[in-house]
Amino acid sequence: MKILLMDWPAFGGNTVKRVLIELGHEVEVFEFPQNSGETDRGEELTIRITEALLKSEAEVVFSFNYFPVIAIAVHACHRKYISWVYDSPAVYLYDMTVFFPENYIFHFDSYETERMRRDGVKNVFYLPLAADVDRYSRMVPDADHRKKYNTDIALIGSLYREKYGYFGKYTNFDEYLKGYLDGIVNAQEKVYGVNFLEEVLDRDIQERIMKTVPLMEGKGDRYDSAAWDFANYYLAMRVTANEREHMLKKLSECYKVSLYTGGATKELPQIRNMGTVDYYTEAPYAIKCAKINLNITLKSIRSGIPQRAMDIMGCGGFLLSNYQPDLCDEFVAGKDFVYYESIEHAVELTGYYLEHDEERKRIAENGYEKVRKSHNFRVKCEQILEISEET
Repeated sequence: MKILLMDWPAFGGNTVKRVLIELGHEVEVFEFPQNSGETDRGEELTIRITEALLKSEAEVVFSFNYFPVIAIAVHACHRKYISWVYDSPAVYLYDMTVFFPENYIFHFDSYETERMRRDGVKNVFYLPLAADVDRYSRMVPDADHRKKYNTDIALIGSLYREKYGYFGKYTNFDEYLKGYLDGIVNAQEKVYGVNFLEEVLDRDIQERIMKTVPLMEGKGDRYDSAAWDFANYYLAMRVTANEREHMLKKLSECYKVSLYTGGATKELPQIRNMGTVDYYTEAPYAIKCAKINLNITLKSIRSGIPQRAMDIMGCGGFLLSNYQPDLCDEFVAGKDFVYYESIEHAVELTGYYLEHDEERKRIAENGYEKVRKSHNFRVKCEQILEISEET
C-alpha cells in the first residue's frame, strides 16, 4: 500500500513512518504545517495536499490528530484518510467534515469515541496510544543520567499556569460568575472518573461568559457548543492546574520531587524544577531514573490513557496515576500500575511504594511487559490498517 504521511512534530511521528515501512508499505512524506492558520479549511493548503495526493498516487493519507483541511482534500480525491487522535480537547473533531465517508478516525479516548458514534460519525474507532518500547529499551541510564535524574517522584508536564485560552479573561468576569466557576473547579478537582464541567454550565452561566468571551465567533462549520468550549479549554485546564500544584506541594513536603516543565514554580519552593526535557532524547532517562512517575491527567481527557502514562510504562517506570476508565480497562490496577483516589491517598501510596522496592519494581515490570506486547507501534499500526481495509 502507498501511504501519504502528514509529517509534523507529533509524538511518535517518526516511529510510525519507520513501522509502516517495516510492514512493507511505501511511505511518502508531506510536510504538514500544523501550527498554521490553514489547518481548518485553508484553500491553499487544501490544493497542495490534493496535488501531492494525486502525484503520489497514494491510496491512504495518514496523520496524527484530525485536520479538516486534510479531510477535504482526501474527500475530493476519493481516497482514505486515517487519523490517530491523541489530543483532548480536539476541537476539529466537531467539524462537519468528520462525517465524510473517507474518514477512518482512531481515538485514544473511549468516551469521545462513543460520543462521536452517537453524533452519527460512521468510521470512528477506539484505539489506545502506543509507546516506542524498542527505542526505550536501548536507552540505558549511565552514571551521569543517574546523577542528573535520580529522584523519588517525577512529573513531566505543564502546570498550566500560563495564560492559556481564556485564562486572561477571567479577571473581567463579574463576581457572581467568578465564585460560581471557582466552586465548579474546586468540586471537580476532588472527583475522579466523572467529568461534570460542561453539564453545570447552564444557559444563564453561558450568557454571562459570552459577555466577556465571545466563544461562538468564527466557528464556521463546527457543531460544538459554547459550554463545551469553555469547559474543555478553560475549566479543565484550571482544574488540572490546581490539582497538579496541590499534589506537588503535598508530595514535596515529604519526598524528593522533580518537575520537568517550562514554567516558573515559585509557589512550589520545595520541588526541584528541572526545566523542559526533550521528549525523544531525555525524557526516557528521566522516567527510568525516578522511583515513582506521576501522571495527573488533563481533565478534558474524559476516559483515555494519556501518552505520558503509556510512555512511563513503556520505559519500565512505576506509574502512579489518577483514575482513568480506559487505563483500568487496558491494565490491571495494583498489578500493572497504581491509581490514587485523592491527594492524601497519593501521598499514602507514595510512602508505601518507596518503602517496598521489590513490589514497586514488580508492578513496573508488569506494566512494561503489557505495553511491550500489546501497546507498541507495530501492533497499533497493524490494527489501524486492518480495520481501515475491512470497513
